[in-house]
Amino acid sequence: AARQFFWQLVANSKNRRKQMNLGKLGVWFFLDPLNSSQSAETAKKIEKLGYSALWLPEAVGKNPMVLASWLLANTEKLVVATGIANIYNREPGATLSAQHTLAEQSDGRFLLGLGVSHKPLVEGVRGLKYGPPVQTMKDYLEKMKSSPYMALTHSETPPTVIAALGPKMLELAAEHCNGAHPYFSSPDHTETARSIMGPDAWLCVEQKVVLEEDPSKARDLARKAAAMYQTLPNYRNNWLRMGLSEEDISQSSDKFIDTTFAWGKVEQIKSRIQEHFDAGASHVCIQPINPNGDVGALHWECLEQLAN
Repeated sequence: AARQFFWQLVANSKNRRKQMNLGKLGVWFFLDPLNSSQSAETAKKIEKLGYSALWLPEAVGKNPMVLASWLLANTEKLVVATGIANIYNREPGATLSAQHTLAEQSDGRFLLGLGVSHKPLVEGVRGLKYGPPVQTMKDYLEKMKSSPYMALTHSETPPTVIAALGPKMLELAAEHCNGAHPYFSSPDHTETARSIMGPDAWLCVEQKVVLEEDPSKARDLARKAAAMYQTLPNYRNNWLRMGLSEEDISQSSDKFIDTTFAWGKVEQIKSRIQEHFDAGASHVCIQPINPNGDVGALHWECLEQLAN
């Protein structure tokens, strides 16, 4: 009976269509410094402002699946997405189970974003073996699809996107899941990604923003936010493909900052966001850099102005 039930679920899933209304504008933010009550209030406020999604990263802090369950239970319409869940932190069947469970709990408001992370984090921090990124992700997605799940699930197949920057990973995103979640890139990269992925794939782009008109202050804030990423090879390789030089990246040149960050008045930031949409983005999740230096606090003034 269990076997028959499982294959009925498989047959039903083939007839489902992706129907999540992801919306156009979301928020990307580390909630690790906040306690559970503060995290829930943050999600509620983001929802009230009219943002369609909240994206949760995973590094060495909170479990994004557990956190997503809490936030979904405390909101009504907000999509909660992982941006991204590290595939080295859990085996494919466990990820599939979490995805279906969260989709059913939230009536289809959970978006699974997966990524291969970075070699220094996987090997240096977790002591695991880092494999070839594209092949490793492809194998993981295939193992997820072949993993059994014999429990009640949502009526629609829960969607999956993957962190993708280079051409091969972008192709994989279009062919093997719903789309891609590029991080720390630019509108020109968005245009390239859309040309590679075709017209139908989801292209959920992250954009760092600094609501600060003074060029020196804005760029200094951006440089501090960029520092933790600049030694990671996956990002460096993509920035080089984008036309930035090794010196631009290592020295955090004005060109590097202006290419990857949106700063200035709210109208200037909105213009950069629109550039992503014009280039083919289907969703942009903004990551506001707090000018007060408090990394654990969202810059609500920025979010409030960009929501209007």
